[in-house]
Amino acid sequence: MRTTLRKRSSRPLASLGLALLALTAFTSLRCSRPARGAGEPRVIILGLDGMDYGFASRLAAEGKMPGLARLAKMGGIAPLGSAVPPQSPVAWSDFITGMDAGGHGIFDFIHRDPATMTPYLSTSRTVGSTRTMSVGRWQFPLPPPLSNEKTELLRRGQAFWEVLEKKGIPTNILRIPANYPPSGTATRELSGMGTPDVLGGYGVFSFYTSDRFAFLDKTISGGSVYRIDVEQGVAKTKLYGPDNLFLVKPEKMTADFTIYVDPDRPAAKLVVGSEERVLQEGEWTDWIPVSFTMIPTQSLPAEVRFFLRRVRPELEIYASPINFDPMAPATTVSTPKSYATELARAKGRYYTQGMPENTGALSTGVLSPQEFLAQARLAGDEILDEFPYVLSRFDRGLLFYYIGNLDLVSHMMWRAMDPEHPGYDPAVDVPLRDVVAKKYEALDGLITYALDHMPEGTLLVVMSDHGFTSWRRVFNLNAWLHENGYLTVKDESLPEHQDMFRNVDWSKTRAYGLGLNGLYLNLKGRERDGIVPPEQRESLAEEIAAKLEATLDPKTGQRAVSHAYLRDKTYSAGAERSIGPDIVMGYAKGTRSSDESALGDVGREVLSDNMKMWSGDHCMDAPDVPGILATNRPLKRPVTRLNNLAAAVLAEFGVESFPTQGPAAGR
Repeated sequence: MRTTLRKRSSRPLASLGLALLALTAFTSLRCSRPARGAGEPRVIILGLDGMDYGFASRLAAEGKMPGLARLAKMGGIAPLGSAVPPQSPVAWSDFITGMDAGGHGIFDFIHRDPATMTPYLSTSRTVGSTRTMSVGRWQFPLPPPLSNEKTELLRRGQAFWEVLEKKGIPTNILRIPANYPPSGTATRELSGMGTPDVLGGYGVFSFYTSDRFAFLDKTISGGSVYRIDVEQGVAKTKLYGPDNLFLVKPEKMTADFTIYVDPDRPAAKLVVGSEERVLQEGEWTDWIPVSFTMIPTQSLPAEVRFFLRRVRPELEIYASPINFDPMAPATTVSTPKSYATELARAKGRYYTQGMPENTGALSTGVLSPQEFLAQARLAGDEILDEFPYVLSRFDRGLLFYYIGNLDLVSHMMWRAMDPEHPGYDPAVDVPLRDVVAKKYEALDGLITYALDHMPEGTLLVVMSDHGFTSWRRVFNLNAWLHENGYLTVKDESLPEHQDMFRNVDWSKTRAYGLGLNGLYLNLKGRERDGIVPPEQRESLAEEIAAKLEATLDPKTGQRAVSHAYLRDKTYSAGAERSIGPDIVMGYAKGTRSSDESALGDVGREVLSDNMKMWSGDHCMDAPDVPGILATNRPLKRPVTRLNNLAAAVLAEFGVESFPTQGPAAGR
């Protein structure tokens, strides 16, 4: 675990071991005194996204996770059943509400509006104001907020911490997924997964290069490449912000920055507004505040980190996604609004963007594996560094503390542990084979710190939303539907990768795939161009599900789909069940949906090898990827799956009425 005092320095964060000792005396003194509210229940939940039960148990048995081994002896360790499907926003919503997706309404990362067939992100949506006043080239929303947009949290149901707050028990909910914007119902909240960057995306980076030919033949997913000219050792360019919605004809806001290349050394100076940083090749800046002018009297505060990749022969600089500045957040990222700033003042600026590990930059080759790991380490260390501060201010009620770093690193580095993976490359992967295990060990340091420094009598719960495994085979669901006569294309001669269903003939299509695990019927009266009569919905879904479960992978001879879950036999009859897929795909362990099919592409191959850096996953059949549950004492209520964990936590506070849902019958 790392604890680092933040300072405006271009040097990488220092190693952390001794820095923890600086806090130990303070926290030990605090813990040696009776805490305020002594005798009241206290619960700390460490939410470790993607921690796999089997892998963690093995490391604990080998002595590499002594904190987890301590928990196993004190209260026990067990697998924790995940959601259907075991995607993070679905799983965390199960935990938060005690309901399955039929109640909370989150079925996938991606949903669709059947009336328009437009995909949208499932957890939140932005709604623009329609009331404006125009003056010349400017327009002003009425009433005038910072922008003319607002964001709505789409997760339904009651969050379990609301029950505690109504009983006067304080709660601290830090970075729990599917909670942007923050619910506003906790004593303190900080949003995490689902929080956008300033551009409204989920990690839109920038790469500046003087190489005129770099990435000309590649699509840079999740980022943009900008060409720069170096003249007499100086390059002038811009950061590109969001559209200025105060303009009648919106245009991108920009902020100038200049790069001065050292003529002799592999170094450069960056000047962004009044901020200056000197970097050696391979170094990162700290967070640099930046301001985008909206109108003469108003600006958008933000922050950015730079990485000087190379000075010669070509200048290459990576800029992180532009984040909302926690010192002055222009969107609601915390409850109360001042909490984000309080944390930044205490521990330094941090990523406000959810899922900050830049997997897209690695996947596209903008960052090497080692450079990605350095960026991921910066993102993860920020959260580890903040924990002692947060814990030192916790003396009663509930503290939930989330870390997603392990999940994103595991996605990109899992194949390094799997020589049988089709994309395994010894030259690349052998040096990376211990990366994931080291992340587990770092999180074990967090567990140990909590055990050693939390108030006496506190219940510690360590849990994850799902496990992990190798992703070897790719299943294109829309290609399968096409091959089996359920989906028809307009033109068979068109090339692959016609995403967003551009080549689909809806007049002859009975089913389509969207999202990582969703299969929808083209239902008459529901879909825009639906043709399937409602009375045939159930029989058609059963027919397709049976055929999917009988599909064999020609390479392995094994089933490609373990379970095709029928919606109405899987989820409770909640108010949100009708918006979900008609069938939810439970892919066999090692197989996952293709990214292309998830966005409406009809590929040529149903099954293929996964050759991507994104080589580990969990969006498969839920029983194959359980999460983990470990506690420092037995819980009053038994827990086997995510959507009854919250009720067990509330029972520790004497609350017995929080609803839970049992598994539905059938598929």
